[in-house]
Amino acid sequence: MQLSKIIAFVCICGSAVVLSCGDPDISPDMLDGEVIFDASLYDPEAFLVSYSNPNPTPEEAEMPVIIVSHGYSASTFEWNEFREWNESNTEVLISQVLLAGHGRTYEEFKTSNWQDWSKSILEEYDRLVMSGYKNIHFAGSSTSSTLILDIINSGYFNDKIVPGNIFLIDPIIIPSSKSLSLVGILGPMLGYMEADNTLDEDKYWYHFRPEETLRELMNLLNEVRKELQKGIILPSGCSLKIYKSERDPTADPAGAVLIYKGVRGANGDPIDIEMIDSDLHVFTRLSLRTGIGQKDVLNQQNTFEDIIARISN
Repeated sequence: MQLSKIIAFVCICGSAVVLSCGDPDISPDMLDGEVIFDASLYDPEAFLVSYSNPNPTPEEAEMPVIIVSHGYSASTFEWNEFREWNESNTEVLISQVLLAGHGRTYEEFKTSNWQDWSKSILEEYDRLVMSGYKNIHFAGSSTSSTLILDIINSGYFNDKIVPGNIFLIDPIIIPSSKSLSLVGILGPMLGYMEADNTLDEDKYWYHFRPEETLRELMNLLNEVRKELQKGIILPSGCSLKIYKSERDPTADPAGAVLIYKGVRGANGDPIDIEMIDSDLHVFTRLSLRTGIGQKDVLNQQNTFEDIIARISN
């Protein structure tokens, strides 16, 4: 197949992104540029419990802390609504992690790899443990869900404080758009993918996705699929639940089935899975989206309530 036909095919297949050639035209009002940075970089105390309260009292050290982390090319904004929804709850703390390489310039994003992305999650966990927190949980959306599965498989929590609950929101294991699988062939020639963001979303998501990071994303997905085939066992005392949009345009719902089949509790019990009547990816993020209905609001509300209830039990 001629290159021009391959490019045309990819452009037809890709619903969320468009493959592009040359250097990206980054404007100052985009996250990709050198003006806008994720707010957690200059005000970590507002996002991370390990910074806002590094010396908890014995009572505070027993409080549940949920480490929440976002997806590929996103930022802490993806979990803002959950933190704001939970602000009146003085019994549960939210620690909002920015993945390494994200929320910075296009060049910094371009040079990061998927192992870097994981480090930010583990660094917050380690800081919390060092500070004395004992009741730690994880919630990941999209690619962070995949990173968390890899962390569990690595045995990182062996002989450490075990997460009580792990929540995966629209985990990506199989991309809905098959154009991503062609990055290995076309990426070096094309340079980047261009996302179909709104102007406001460009402040919180990368408009341009470098082929280097797309390749890293595919490497991560391939690695975790292999881990799921071999089987991932949760640490003793840890439970996991998946919340999966039924008509996800980014993460194929079949990936949730692979997780359900590939992950078991320490005693062999199956994990929990809840299919959500939604056509959104990361259905818990509604801010800046158009066409949001009451069903979407209820999906978000019910999921937030379920997460808090499971942690509080």
